[in-house]
Amino acid sequence: MNYPVWDVPFLGSGWTIGIIAIIHVLISHFAVGGGLFLPMAEAKAVREGRLDWFPALEGFSKFFLVLTGVFGAMTGVGIWFSIGLASPEGTSTLIHNFVFGWAIEWVVFLVELSLAAAYYYTWNRVPQKTHLRLGWAYAASSWMTLVIINGILSFKLTPGAWLAHAGSGTEPDYFFQAFLNPGYFPSLGLRTLACLSLAGIWAMVYFAGIDGDEEGPLKERLVRWCARWIVPAYVLMPVFFAWYMYTVPADHRALLSLGVSTIGPGAFTNVTRMSLITMMTSATIAGVVFFFAWLNPRALSRNQALSVLFLALMATASTESVREFLRKPFVVNGYLYSNGVHVKDVPRYNETGYLAASPWVSKETMATASTLPSPELGQRMFEGQCLSCHTLDGYRSLRRLLEGRDGKSIGNVLTMLHEHKPESPYDKFMPPLVGTQVEIEALRQYLDRTVNGKLTSPVAVFAPPASAAAADSSKPKG
Repeated sequence: MNYPVWDVPFLGSGWTIGIIAIIHVLISHFAVGGGLFLPMAEAKAVREGRLDWFPALEGFSKFFLVLTGVFGAMTGVGIWFSIGLASPEGTSTLIHNFVFGWAIEWVVFLVELSLAAAYYYTWNRVPQKTHLRLGWAYAASSWMTLVIINGILSFKLTPGAWLAHAGSGTEPDYFFQAFLNPGYFPSLGLRTLACLSLAGIWAMVYFAGIDGDEEGPLKERLVRWCARWIVPAYVLMPVFFAWYMYTVPADHRALLSLGVSTIGPGAFTNVTRMSLITMMTSATIAGVVFFFAWLNPRALSRNQALSVLFLALMATASTESVREFLRKPFVVNGYLYSNGVHVKDVPRYNETGYLAASPWVSKETMATASTLPSPELGQRMFEGQCLSCHTLDGYRSLRRLLEGRDGKSIGNVLTMLHEHKPESPYDKFMPPLVGTQVEIEALRQYLDRTVNGKLTSPVAVFAPPASAAAADSSKPKG
């Protein structure tokens, strides 16, 4: 526990990141797909002599610039801020391992923002060919940001061959093994399709505001052009999703198959729920776009288009949730647990103590930490190992999860988490609980008092290590 703790009441740090990230994905993927949509639409208008398209496209490019350049950038910074607070150890891992990739991504992002501004501000001010070149240059740079960030995002679930070098101190030397991980290409395909579909959806929201009575032909052509970006993407997504799932490690993929096979008995896992929401919302989007936007484009209202955007928000949220749930109980699969504990450090923490070197425990508590399970010790154990995924009274509330359990029952749960045996019902979802027996007893007492208002079972007594050492020295030597 080397970092301060970020306690977000009720919502929890995980969903704080999730809300910011979902909004960011909805906008940032539009920044990539829209970067291709605009020059393709402009080229089509030039090629077919559709001069009436240009004012509409110029207005859309302004909307695009403000949404992606302002709100996209703000939420991107928000993600960095929130993950740095919620998972500093995981953020440190990504920065140190991919520092070269981040540097390139930031340079490309600056180029992307500059080109987006140049594209909008040069409408009718430069030759048509030059303007189109700016659009194509923006499209290339925006997709390059996806190419780079995708390697880092997919790495967390499928680090692949990089794991063989994890913990060696030479991890950055294996940048490309980590970057071009097994999930890289199917994930890139999925995200590219999502970018194309979101470009069509956001554009449809904008062009639905055209008056269908006064400018019916223009609205019809533009709305149908938007629909062509949406339906094919949703048709191809299942193919790339199947490819992606094939690259997911079998024990993580089993979480999804477990939920599918046990819907009736009730073991309906969160990852399965989110997967079904993704499929249902995607199918609904395809149907609504076909019947409302393609068959009757002139009558499409802004509210109808916004409802499609809301469905896209749900699909994005559920898909990102699936990606997160599949990675449990890790931040980086096989390397770093979701509570910030490195896999290699588990034995050491169990022997010497999770809080032994923590700067956040008082000297008075540390002086008796080897024998006395104090309230402060229990609170710090909770903050360091539970708070990253749970809250006391909100999301994944520990009061609710432990309701009705006395101190002994809570202790049994903690013992299972500490032993972390393969047959444990918590093994695939939660990281191991690390620490000495005194620290675990302190956590048990803290949870008992928190849930039940008092201690409901006897307090364990621990002999000082010196006494144990003396007892060992008194034994006959063989």
